Amino acid sequence: MARSNGPDPTESDTPTAFVLAVETLRSARLRPEVVVEQTPAPKRLAPYAFALTADVAGDAASGRLVLLHDPVGQEAWHGEFRVVIYVRAALEPEMAADPLLLGVGWTWLTDALVGRAAPYAAASGTVTRVSSESFGVMAQEPATAEIEIRASWTPLDADLAPHALAWGDVLTTAAGLAPLPPGVVAIPPPRGGTAR
Repeated sequence: MARSNGPDPTESDTPTAFVLAVETLRSARLRPEVVVEQTPAPKRLAPYAFALTADVAGDAASGRLVLLHDPVGQEAWHGEFRVVIYVRAALEPEMAADPLLLGVGWTWLTDALVGRAAPYAAASGTVTRVSSESFGVMAQEPATAEIEIRASWTPLDADLAPHALAWGDVLTTAAGLAPLPPGVVAIPPPRGGTAR
C-alpha cells in the first residue's frame, strides 16, 4: 500500500501488537486513483504511532491516517489503539451551500466503516465547510469551497486493513469518484508502477 520513508515501526523494542497492526494497514489495497505514502507520525499523542498520507488523482482530495498505540490503553480511547483521519476535498460552491453537507460528510465516514466491516467504538470528529471569496484586486478569482473531515475511533479488532479501506472510501467519495460496484475490485497498477 505505502512507500516506506522514515523510521521502521518494526524496531526490536516496538510491541508486537503494534507491528502487526501496522502490517495490516500496509496490506490494504486502495483504489489506484489513491496514492499513499508513509509519512513521519506525530510523536506526542501516544508512545507508538504510524502515519500515512494520501492524494486522490488530480488533487481532488487529500488526507492523512494516523494509528496511535498505547500498550496500557487510554481511557478516552476505550482501548489500546486509536485511528485518526483527516480528509480534505474541494467542493462545487453549490454543494458547499447545502445545509445538509456537514451531516452528509460524517455519514460518508460511518457508512464506509460499516461497508468495510470495520468494527469500531468511541467515534468522534468534526466536519468543516470552508468557503472563500476574493475581493478588491483579487475579485476576479473564483470562489472556492472545501470540506474537511477530522475523525477518530477505536478499532475493535486486530485487522486494520478494513479501517484503511474505509478511509480510502471517504477520500474517493469526497473527491467525487463513483463507488465501485459490489464485487468489483480495482485493477492494480502495472508492475513497475508507483507502489501503493
